[in-house]
Amino acid sequence: QVQPVESGGGLVQAGDSMRLSCKASGRLFSTYAMGWFRQAPGKEREFVAAIAWLARNTDYADSVKGRFTISRDNAKDTVYLQMNSLKPEDTGVYYCAASHRDIGYREYEYNYWGQGTQVTVSS
Repeated sequence: QVQPVESGGGLVQAGDSMRLSCKASGRLFSTYAMGWFRQAPGKEREFVAAIAWLARNTDYADSVKGRFTISRDNAKDTVYLQMNSLKPEDTGVYYCAASHRDIGYREYEYNYWGQGTQVTVSS
């Protein structure tokens, strides 16, 4: 059981970079797949990126592939989302989540969720 807590959000301009952090307090952090989702106002929550337990595999939404990088530091119980070349379309609340699966791509595949951190990319 883990409790994810996101940080690092804020307001940036298009083209800027930002790194989000998610500390997932709890035992056996390395046994959870971790993922990032985002939700724009009035929109459904969507998958952004995921990393498998032990960091064996990663996956990204097509909309962020080549710009975002997910990584994890199991010694710090932390997962990161490095976001480069940010676009206004990236604006939304970003959520960190943990999954009992080897890796997850759907919202229902995740068991524990953070409260989210706001990312706003201005034009």
